[in-house]
Amino acid sequence: MVTSYENVEVKVEDGIFWLTLNRPEARNALDANMLREIDEAITAAEVDPAVQVIVIQGAGEKSFAAGADIRQLHERKPLEALVPGMQGLYSKIENSTKVTIAAVRGYALGGGCELAMACDIRIATKNAKFGLPELNLGIVPAAGGTQRLARIVGKGRALDMILTGKIIDGEEAERIGLVSYYVDEETLQDKIVEVASAVLKKGPVAVMLAKRAVHKGYDIDEDTALWIEKLSQAVVFGTEDKQEGTLAFLEKRQAEFKNR
Repeated sequence: MVTSYENVEVKVEDGIFWLTLNRPEARNALDANMLREIDEAITAAEVDPAVQVIVIQGAGEKSFAAGADIRQLHERKPLEALVPGMQGLYSKIENSTKVTIAAVRGYALGGGCELAMACDIRIATKNAKFGLPELNLGIVPAAGGTQRLARIVGKGRALDMILTGKIIDGEEAERIGLVSYYVDEETLQDKIVEVASAVLKKGPVAVMLAKRAVHKGYDIDEDTALWIEKLSQAVVFGTEDKQEGTLAFLEKRQAEFKNR
């Protein structure tokens, strides 16, 4: 199934929801229409029981997403910054019950970098470029950049990237932990499928709850986080998939999970 919007393209294949940012002529800049369509596409993926993995990528080789549309940004008023906007959309992606993968080739700057950071797993090619250059415009990275970057790479490295506006390549991004995989351009699609396939072989309820336990437990005290973990385990203990997964292991065969 392939769905076309004006600014994004969507297709679903074998449990993977491919969401392609499709404004290559504008380096996939994230204008209001693009953000609205991403939101609609993520909502569609979220309610589709056949979807277990969402892959977000950019059309063309030059950019994943080169950031917000600066012309629109120039017109923004103070109170407009208080609406959910881009920050709200990225929180929606981070909190998705599906596993999200950002496949980054070319530039992922500003809002594009923040979009990638909202995903669970990031894969970068050798021509990938990451940065949060918002201070050059007299604004701050306000779509989760000041928070997610520090949590992913550490406070010191985050401050360095944000305050200097430095742009790093895919190799450096992997070294500091900003991305999980660093691959050649020609092997990107194979790596995406490899990673997504590994997720698809797991029990879907367990995947969802493990992701939620990590995200919700990360910024709270350890005792409370461990209770989230324990309660997640209690839920999966009552699923058919737990019975199937353990039985399949004992019978030395591949489990056939039913997401229930």
